[in-house]
Amino acid sequence: MSETMQEMKVLFLCTGNSCRSQMAEGWTRHLRGDRVEAFSAGVDPKGIDPLAVRVMEEVGVDIGGQGSKHVDQLKHIAFDYVVTVCDHASENCPLFPGRTRVVHVGFDDPPKLARKIKGEQERLGPYRRVRDEIKAFVETLPEGLVKRSRQEDGNVETIGEQENPG
Repeated sequence: MSETMQEMKVLFLCTGNSCRSQMAEGWTRHLRGDRVEAFSAGVDPKGIDPLAVRVMEEVGVDIGGQGSKHVDQLKHIAFDYVVTVCDHASENCPLFPGRTRVVHVGFDDPPKLARKIKGEQERLGPYRRVRDEIKAFVETLPEGLVKRSRQEDGNVETIGEQENPG
């Protein structure tokens, strides 16, 4: 990282902070930790999904110690970006102070997809697919996030900039 480049602070937000946001935090720390300081939280945290931990361990990324957090626990951090990774978090995203940009990048919900699958190995399939999709997104950071936030075409991927009204 060049001395002039500042580390970007990114919060990955989902409903339960149990799977997708945890994977995104883990991948970002693993792949982009020199350029992006990653955090994750939920609007209604549920604890980390053990199957998410397992599929991330398969690729050498340990997310077991990250902890499931409520977004309010991180309100004191001046984030550059908040990335909502599920529709519910996007619709219920709180306001952040300063010039935090909120961007929605939705991913399927592995626990929901795996719920009706019988065998344990087969249940890991949706987790692995979403893990790999999140990795592909993280590999674009930080430039991909900056590009998404600058889009002005009105698509749902760019929520826009939130400024503290007071």
